[in-house]
Amino acid sequence: MTEPMTDATLAHAVAQRRTFAIISHPDAGKTTLTEKLLLYADAIDLAGAVRTRKHQRHATSDWMAMERERGISITSTVLQFSFQEHHFNLLDTPGHQDFSEDTYRTLMAVDSAVMVLDVAKGIEAQTRKLFEVCRLRQIPILTFINKLDHTGIDPLELLDEIERTLQISAVPLNWPIGNGSDFQGVYDVTRHEVLRFTRTTHGQHRAPVQVTDITDPALSTLIGEAAAQRLRDEIDLLAGAGSTFDLDAFLAGAMTPVFLAVR
Repeated sequence: MTEPMTDATLAHAVAQRRTFAIISHPDAGKTTLTEKLLLYADAIDLAGAVRTRKHQRHATSDWMAMERERGISITSTVLQFSFQEHHFNLLDTPGHQDFSEDTYRTLMAVDSAVMVLDVAKGIEAQTRKLFEVCRLRQIPILTFINKLDHTGIDPLELLDEIERTLQISAVPLNWPIGNGSDFQGVYDVTRHEVLRFTRTTHGQHRAPVQVTDITDPALSTLIGEAAAQRLRDEIDLLAGAGSTFDLDAFLAGAMTPVFLAVR
């Protein structure tokens, strides 16, 4: 017979749970990001979200026939996984405006949201609408700028756009090494580490990562002298002119931590 749960046990179980939604304009890479989170949390073995190829697997969370046919998310999907002793409920929400009512209802049940931006397009109409819903409900927002391996807007300009358009402080917690075809990885601002990636076929598996210190003289050999100097200059600029992450400001909805990478 199962022992009754004590108040302390219940409180601990609740404290270990987090529920968050992923919001974006259609085609920003929201569903693909969902699968990558599951992949790196060991919840799935293979990311199969490259749906533009005829014989590729459909995205794990796009399960309805209409979603597979149209290549978009129509309903909110709840996906559960564990990571570092926490249990997460990830809500993959529809980005298309025709199905936004489902997203609005979903946002009533989350602790926070991840806002996905396409590096080539910045803040799009549906993203801004969903952001305003989160703001009205005082939902903390993290920002993920996607597709850095494609030609797009300069990351510094994107940070400025976020702050001007959404009236929220944007603090990058990592920074891209190159962009477009020159993208090689990211610099972890918190840990002061250079993370250089090796892409896998269609991004289906975990990418091998080579970790280096930004002050390592060998960095110029690894990523190229021009890329190394540009990275150091941009990190110095962010350290001098940028804001630092503040947990209270984030929880109050006044600050969004920004992550820049590829899907």
